[in-house]
Amino acid sequence: MILDEKLRWFGFWLLDALKGKKVRTYYDQIRRAWKEGTSIAETEERIRALIAHAVETTEFYKNYPADSALTDLPVVNKDTFRQNYDRFLSKTYKDVPDNRVMCTSGSTGTPLRMIQNRDKIRHNTAGGIFLGAAAGYYIGMKEAFIRVWVNNVKKSKFQLLQENLIMMDSSRMDAQALEEMFQVIEKKKVKCLVGYSSALGELSNYIQKTGKDCSRCKVRAIIPISETMPEPVRRTLEKQFDCPVRAWYSNEENGIMGLQNEDNEGYRIDTETYYYEILKMDSDEPAEPGELGRIVITDLFNYAFPILRYDNGDTAVATRKEKNGRYKLYLDELYGRRSDLIYDCEGKAVTPYIITNNLWDIEGVKQYRFIQEDVKDYTIWLNGDPQKMNQEEILGRIRPYLGEEARIKVELVDEIPVLASGKRKYIENRCEKYKNQTGFCG
Repeated sequence: MILDEKLRWFGFWLLDALKGKKVRTYYDQIRRAWKEGTSIAETEERIRALIAHAVETTEFYKNYPADSALTDLPVVNKDTFRQNYDRFLSKTYKDVPDNRVMCTSGSTGTPLRMIQNRDKIRHNTAGGIFLGAAAGYYIGMKEAFIRVWVNNVKKSKFQLLQENLIMMDSSRMDAQALEEMFQVIEKKKVKCLVGYSSALGELSNYIQKTGKDCSRCKVRAIIPISETMPEPVRRTLEKQFDCPVRAWYSNEENGIMGLQNEDNEGYRIDTETYYYEILKMDSDEPAEPGELGRIVITDLFNYAFPILRYDNGDTAVATRKEKNGRYKLYLDELYGRRSDLIYDCEGKAVTPYIITNNLWDIEGVKQYRFIQEDVKDYTIWLNGDPQKMNQEEILGRIRPYLGEEARIKVELVDEIPVLASGKRKYIENRCEKYKNQTGFCG
């Protein structure tokens, strides 16, 4: 670290020490759990305490026994929170001044406000610091954050100086905007790039097309967020900047929950902070080992707005490893939102990676979106140079995963707009059968 980075690092921990080392305590707990696993007994006690608190202080859970098992409680989702918002608020924390309000982007529906109490905020900070360090980012590093900077997330000049942060807006991703981004990264000696996966992918593509020399850049870590990054794009970025690219698994309502593995596309979950259930796609029964299921989250530290058994709309195949009363949880495959999950002609779920990994390097393709219209009907929107795009090659790459009966239509379009949040949707499922079957809440 250079001097100003060291000062920020030591300054942060000194300030925390003066306040009682509360963030450091959580940081050390998360670090130990990452190495040795999380105590099963302590997790069970935290769940019991959270349920008792929710029963005693919220309207939504007040009719449940205080000693209810987690599985006795209903699975909830964003719609449940929106429709019963005041009933989820804990009367103990409702008007506490040091609460924090988090807002989801609403990119797949209506935005959601989420209240977090001070202890939850400290735990989020500790988790972010640890998982950032595990990915190669340390407090004080010069960081560039690529996203749409709407008013509720914009930072003041003082905050930018304090955090050594540069806001990069992904609202525009044309050649001029990408050139300006690259120049800032190089000249400002940015050490860490955090941003939407699609924005980082477009930056990578621009570097590749223009033959940019990244050797003068100082980037030491790249952390994609919010969307699935195709593995070929991830590995290309690693080569371009000669640094690790490891995505966070996170959302606004909970925080940073996990980190992508270095050598594969799976994730390790912060089990010290979150308890995960993987439930069947069509029921609230536990998924079998190796079976694709719905991610259901219990946030162990949010007491202002208890989050118990929250179906966040994502799907995964998980492995839980236990040893000496401790456990670790891995998402071997993270498929993302159910509205981004497609099925082959026989009704079997297919990972979105078969689309993103097969379309990213087709010559002439600038943007794409793959849509499942019906059980055997699919559409690919393509934006790019029609003279260079080989449609037969595209269909030949994808059809084997969907089945010979798949009817795949290619449509050439002038533009594929990003969502209001600035994220780019690569996969979309419009098939009514699967929406009804899996209870989409996106």
